[in-house]
Amino acid sequence: VQLVESGGGSVQAGGSLRLSCAASGFTFDDYAIGWFRQAPGKEREGVGCISSTDPEPYYADSVQGRFTIASDSAKNTVYLQMKSLKPGDTAVYYCAGRTAGWGCHIYESEYDYWGQGTQVIVPS
Repeated sequence: VQLVESGGGSVQAGGSLRLSCAASGFTFDDYAIGWFRQAPGKEREGVGCISSTDPEPYYADSVQGRFTIASDSAKNTVYLQMKSLKPGDTAVYYCAGRTAGWGCHIYESEYDYWGQGTQVIVPS
């Protein structure tokens, strides 16, 4: 199983970015994908998640209303659309995956597979 994030970069405050998490060796029949981020000097935190057993993604309070998670099973890819970005969103963003199970949560221990991360910078 391999998860590969892409789409990171530098964007001005108020701007948008879309991150992708491409999965290989991982089917979207029964899965959960979580997005996490780690800012410099801080612990990694959960951003949101999506699963095959729950039609509604879950979001952390800090990104609710600004970030959207969507999946494209034909492409084996999950997207994190980020809008109204703030300097506080600056971090390395990771996707993580697991197969089987019900629903999803943004607990790191829930996931078996991790991507390498992609950097998002929102200058202040």
